[in-house]
Amino acid sequence: TSIAYFPPASFMSYYSAIIHVTSCLSSSGEIVVNEVSFVRKCIGADSSHGDLWGKLICTNFKVSFITHDALPMQRFQVANRLLGEHDVPLACVEQVVTVNDAKGKQKVLCSNQKLKFNPTELILYCKDFRIIRFRFDEAGPQSAKKVCLAIAHYSQPADPQLLFGFEYIGKQYYGSLGERVNGVDPGGGLQMPLFDRPSEWDREIKRTGAAEWRVCSINEGYVVSPSLPEYFVVPVSLADQDLKQYLCFFTAHRIPLWCWNHPNGSALVRMASISDPLQQRKLDQRICSAITKSHPQRSDVLKSDLDKNLPNIQDIQAAFVKVRQICVIEPFEESEEKWLSSMESSRWLEYVRAFLKHSAEVVYLLEGKHVSVILQEEEDRDLSCVVSSLVQLMLDPHFRSLTGFQSLVQKEWVMAGHRFLDRCNHLKKNDKEESPLFQLFLDCVWQIINQYPAAFEFTETYLTVLSDSIMVRIAVVFNSDFAKSKCIPVGEEKALRFPPVWDWSQQFTPKDQALFNNPMYVGKGATCVQNGAVKSFRRTKKNYSSTLRGMPSSLRNILMDGHDSLTLTRRNSLVSRLKPDFSQIREVVESPTERFFRDWVSRPADLQGMLIPQLLPSHLALWRLYFLRWVPEASIPKGGPVTAYHKLSQLADEVEKLQSQLRQYKGATPASTLTSTPSAPPSDHSRMYFKAGSTHEPSSTPEYLSSSFPFSPVGNMCRRSILGTPLSKFLNGAKIWLSTETLANEAL
Repeated sequence: TSIAYFPPASFMSYYSAIIHVTSCLSSSGEIVVNEVSFVRKCIGADSSHGDLWGKLICTNFKVSFITHDALPMQRFQVANRLLGEHDVPLACVEQVVTVNDAKGKQKVLCSNQKLKFNPTELILYCKDFRIIRFRFDEAGPQSAKKVCLAIAHYSQPADPQLLFGFEYIGKQYYGSLGERVNGVDPGGGLQMPLFDRPSEWDREIKRTGAAEWRVCSINEGYVVSPSLPEYFVVPVSLADQDLKQYLCFFTAHRIPLWCWNHPNGSALVRMASISDPLQQRKLDQRICSAITKSHPQRSDVLKSDLDKNLPNIQDIQAAFVKVRQICVIEPFEESEEKWLSSMESSRWLEYVRAFLKHSAEVVYLLEGKHVSVILQEEEDRDLSCVVSSLVQLMLDPHFRSLTGFQSLVQKEWVMAGHRFLDRCNHLKKNDKEESPLFQLFLDCVWQIINQYPAAFEFTETYLTVLSDSIMVRIAVVFNSDFAKSKCIPVGEEKALRFPPVWDWSQQFTPKDQALFNNPMYVGKGATCVQNGAVKSFRRTKKNYSSTLRGMPSSLRNILMDGHDSLTLTRRNSLVSRLKPDFSQIREVVESPTERFFRDWVSRPADLQGMLIPQLLPSHLALWRLYFLRWVPEASIPKGGPVTAYHKLSQLADEVEKLQSQLRQYKGATPASTLTSTPSAPPSDHSRMYFKAGSTHEPSSTPEYLSSSFPFSPVGNMCRRSILGTPLSKFLNGAKIWLSTETLANEAL
């Protein structure tokens, strides 16, 4: 099956593009709802010079703009197979605004609303921080009104069954489990567990050495709880009959779920709160006793109440809205002087830090105290997803590989029942339920990657694409309630199976997917060549430089000391010029937690061991590629971080080729083969994106790479002005600071 895809205008004319769209729609389940011709798409200049003319189409999947005009493009730009260059998925549309210049009116359109004036302009505010503007100066007024109403209506479906994913794939993937439907084995070609069957949980139990835990199937067919997976892991000492008795006392019947086991035997568990106060103590004792029995040393069990210790979903949403306002809506020219203080007041990075800090504290309990930890939350479907994932990412290097990270998200978010529809507000049911928890998690992951770039197999490009994929409603998480409403049987014999988002071939070519891979990654499978012999790569204290950790050795021991950080990094600060009053210095008693992290920071980082992020405010930065990729002022043409990435990628590719040559040389490979090796592709051609050039023609940085690579063609940038870079200080590495008072009192 194919989905409508509009190729770039340089490959076909405007009219042939429309014919192509029409022919594709019928085979994919996508239909044209409304359209209007002679529309002008506004490109980032103040004048209309450079704007594009074409046809605006609303389908049941996306908003499309078909044009015959060429658009300046980066040579290396990610192209989504499901979306054309000017397409926006309906799920990505946050707000639809219509404007009438003559009457001076502006209206935010909601579903099933009337529009009393003929719009002269349409503005789409998107969830991926884009702002897209269309002008109807030459279009028919009634046609313009109808297409605006259609976009507002179809971008705000009232029922899950109206989501395009069900229309696109529901019937095609309805078949027996394991059966190839339409020549496709749903999810069968993936090299990662989906945790939708007992065998995959068994493998995870064996991988982590959780000998005293077992797979439970009491929720098979979703008979116990629609938000729990059909199969999950519980202590061996808890019988199914006991679990069934406990169900009614937990919120939404969400009984404790095993997440992960430390090699020392400590377990990470998550569970919902106990709704019956009279049963609170009894159930806590039973659950904790069962978890203690599963530990080889019978260690204690500690409970972490996430609702009390972390920001709630409403606070996180409010912070995200403020960041969107600052980054996208407010003009930089007017807000440059207060930009950093505005970012601080949004509290977004403060919340990112709070989740990283709490996760690090759980890591200490598991690693340093050798105790099991229960993450408790009201429904166990939001904050616990973030913390459990971060804890495992810090402790288990398996989850830092691309496949491992995807399995982590599948296990802790998809199968654990995170409410993606509500938190992304795809159905526009209740704005109070909307909260960007998954984006917060990805931002936390980016902060760790930013500090330990060689510890992760995937890149920030991959994280950004993963965030965007939430807005492409093709891969839909299975919902048992939907199946029941459609009278589709669930269970062993029949199932409604959707393609998982992890099947990236649906959206991207292998060449684009290569951008997901980090050329600097040091994994267990990495090899090096020493004296002609291929050896496994191992970091040791002698050959590992502390500078790779993202800070000089003089700053290693200041993880908990906010005063030293302030003195060393803020040279103009009054505090840095004051001499200490030794009469007021008191001996500070170091807590076990502080001692644990101080000792860890003093050692060279083991990229295949535990990773703890630096958590002072000076160590955290704004994720520019995600938040500022559509902002022209934040883009550095022919420069920025991508230039360094380009050079590193080429260097890593050249090293890989040299290793291949040495291996062949040691194996007495014929000279003719060696001669052809430099021009041959690496054995894993998907590992690198930028290939090393010929030795006779050294490669230089291409002019078409910018700091917003690979997401920002000019036609998708959202501001009217693209002149200047008023945020030069920020782009040169300025950090988002908390107040001086907060900094002076910083701990971890």
